[in-house]
Amino acid sequence: MPEQSNLKPVLTAAQVNALMETVYAKLNGPFRFYEVLDVFPGGCTVRLNADERHLRPGGTVSGPSLFTLADIGGYVCVLSHAGPDALSVTTNLNINFVRKAEAGPIDGHCRILKLGKSLMVFDIDIVAGPEGHTVAHATGTYSIPPRRANDVVK
Repeated sequence: MPEQSNLKPVLTAAQVNALMETVYAKLNGPFRFYEVLDVFPGGCTVRLNADERHLRPGGTVSGPSLFTLADIGGYVCVLSHAGPDALSVTTNLNINFVRKAEAGPIDGHCRILKLGKSLMVFDIDIVAGPEGHTVAHATGTYSIPPRRANDVVK
């Protein structure tokens, strides 16, 4: 995914992972199912380490698990590019499921389409399997709250 040199991250992947562990401690539990692999200008790469708890009948990864990965991709983009304000919220998320995914690593390649003062628009290509085929594609919007000292997670 091409970098957008006009959008500079303010947090690294390690910093976002640490923030997510603090803000959403129960999301992963003792094992990191959802994680940030990379943050780069204009986007990020996130991963779902899918196991049996993410499977639906038939042995494929459930839609809600892939939807969560898409939402986390947008959240990581807004945190890493607009700042570590945990109060940013999803205002819209649309997803298309294009093929089934099996347990194992599933990556989301997320890019920021527009970053404004109050909204961020993004898309994410979710890929899986040894050949990295697209299993889902999503577009979404995050609301960025006005900056207030008490809202920022430090």
